Amino acid sequence: MADKILMKTPLVEMDGDEMTRIIWQQVKDILILPYVDLKTEYYDLGLENRERTKDKITLESAEAAKKYGVAVKCATITPNAARMPEYNLTQMWKSPNGTIRAALDGTVFRAPILVKGVTPYIPTWTKPITIARHAYGDVYKNTEMIVEKGSKAELTVTKPDGTTETSLIHEFECDGIIQGLHNLDDSIASFARACFNFGLDTKQDVWFSTKDTISKKYDHRFKDIFAEIYENEYKDKFEKAGIEYFYTLIDDAVARVIRSNGGYIWACKNYDGDVMSDMVATAYGSLAMMTSVLVSPDGIYEYEAAHGTVQRHYYKHLKGEETSTNSVATLFAWTGALRKRGELDELPELMNFADKLEKAIISTIESGIMTGDLYLISTLENKKKVNTTEFLEAVNESLKTLL
Repeated sequence: MADKILMKTPLVEMDGDEMTRIIWQQVKDILILPYVDLKTEYYDLGLENRERTKDKITLESAEAAKKYGVAVKCATITPNAARMPEYNLTQMWKSPNGTIRAALDGTVFRAPILVKGVTPYIPTWTKPITIARHAYGDVYKNTEMIVEKGSKAELTVTKPDGTTETSLIHEFECDGIIQGLHNLDDSIASFARACFNFGLDTKQDVWFSTKDTISKKYDHRFKDIFAEIYENEYKDKFEKAGIEYFYTLIDDAVARVIRSNGGYIWACKNYDGDVMSDMVATAYGSLAMMTSVLVSPDGIYEYEAAHGTVQRHYYKHLKGEETSTNSVATLFAWTGALRKRGELDELPELMNFADKLEKAIISTIESGIMTGDLYLISTLENKKKVNTTEFLEAVNESLKTLL
């Protein structure tokens, strides 16, 4: 075998939980370590270690991502009540993804991986649609109350000089509910820049949608900040790159998306992005066939698999039963991170390796060798269902041919 591909700077490697942790190690052993002299700074974000370090490890991994510029993350457990006794937890630790997003002030970009034989439910979608999701505020940081009949609800802001401004929300003639949302100009500006930078990076148009006709201050603020940053900082760059930015109402955006061929970035507020990314992923075929990258406004990239830890398969694996878990999203997290590392460090061999590994993954599936989830939806005639390890070994055979 030829010499291994050398790296200059480490990747930040964030390990995870359950079945995806098993796959993580196999991906490295079968498809990366034989070819790349892998340099990583390793952080174990498995739930046991987050408990042991009182979740300090998650913040440390985010700081390392800031230092090195590129990270790759395995899927992790966000614990619920049932997980407390299972993992002997002292508290329900927060989502590592949420913690890392907040630390990097990042925007999440998710796009489907297209393969022959898996036809999107919307057949005109011949190119991927990338969802860019704002990751701060709105309903995720809301304040709520249950209100009794006869109450009057008001919105009051105390200004820096101590004066107040009050606006009537509603006088309740029956019992009801109330919710307070907020957002930050700085965070919206970071979101806008991340979207525009990603558009330039991937040579794709950027669409942004809110409901500013109804939300004349809140959503309109998003629209104005995007427009101002585009005009002042990105318009010339976009014109030079031959791409465009446009704003539209979210209901118009949904209609346009359904009628489109794909091939653009659709930027959404936090809740809209949460819902629409699941719709887009499902319509393309599978959550395990999505790329996901967190991008900070100052150009830090964290690549991850956008799905859970495949708990059901992990319990089967623990019993010694065979699993057929789809590793494609985890594989593309690694290829994305290796390619970006190669790009930043000017290592064409590393970028070329990432490209060829992706080709090998897609050609393996298109040759009919696939895991159980794809086997159920693929229209290929010569398809064959293989187990978790057999799939990775088949990809390795394709990779050897390409290399």
